[in-house]
Amino acid sequence: MSKQPPDDLFSDTTMSFGEHLEELRGVLVKSALVLGVCFLAGLFLASKVVMQIQEPLKKALAEYALETARLEGEKTNVPPEQLKKRLENRLIPDSVRIDAQALFRDLQKAAPDVFKQAVELPDELQTLEIQTWKTAETSVKTLNAHEAFMIWMKAGFISGFIIASPCIFYYIWSFVAAGLYPHEKKYIHIYLPFSLLLFIAGAALAFLFVFEPVLTFLFSFNRAMEIDPDPRISEWMSFVLFLPLGFGLAFQLPLVMLFIQRLGMVSIETFISKWRIAVLIIFGLSMFLTPADPISMLMMAIPLCCLYVLGILLCKWMPRNRNPFAEGYDP
Repeated sequence: MSKQPPDDLFSDTTMSFGEHLEELRGVLVKSALVLGVCFLAGLFLASKVVMQIQEPLKKALAEYALETARLEGEKTNVPPEQLKKRLENRLIPDSVRIDAQALFRDLQKAAPDVFKQAVELPDELQTLEIQTWKTAETSVKTLNAHEAFMIWMKAGFISGFIIASPCIFYYIWSFVAAGLYPHEKKYIHIYLPFSLLLFIAGAALAFLFVFEPVLTFLFSFNRAMEIDPDPRISEWMSFVLFLPLGFGLAFQLPLVMLFIQRLGMVSIETFISKWRIAVLIIFGLSMFLTPADPISMLMMAIPLCCLYVLGILLCKWMPRNRNPFAEGYDP
């Protein structure tokens, strides 16, 4: 008697090429609609978002100014105790220019009995420059009239994308799940939350811990070449967008490893035996996904190496099932 399968495992997944395209179109349309609605909501949060993302840059600029003030104070032989106290109060050197001739004219008008005749100063004393100290406050600038509006729109889009990302990830994973075996679709409930968690963890790592050391490293070259940084908000926004996005995408590494292992392309033993090549690839990937500085590259590559180990553990925890069609059926 011939052996027949009890059930058609492809009954829920068999789709023609046209049906796949129609499914993809539906996913893209729904994702675009959700993103559009969230973009409108993000515009209401844009101003607060712009103020928040400026904080790492302002802090790095303030630290740069304080370090410059310390070096200037040491050069000008400011007493160490006085310099220390000023730096603790976050004071940096400043200068004020005074029109001395105008000052004497005002004094003569205010106290004519004291200044009975006009005082003519020599040319070299027409302007007085007084050295003072001011609080280390920094600001980010725009260079044209429409730049602030474009920044507001970009911040609204970023906020909207973050708000819409759970739905967009769900739609994408739903499309991927349509091509899985029925007994594998349950993993959608594991992959989706894990993917979101990894993306948020990568973006948070970049924003909370990577920006400050990277900016400090980059500003050290300004100090070495005696070029004061004067960043634009549009350039900073691009930097803010690029680095967390790169971290968030790179942190999907464990899921990528699990996916290709479940497809049968790479085995767990290969992941373990080729770890040196994997580390080399991770460092190369980190170089392309971060700015041209070694600090951000290292701060991405080191967590990715840990995530590589996590990917191996995931492959062991969720081993690839045996293909249900590995054994042929008798006609």
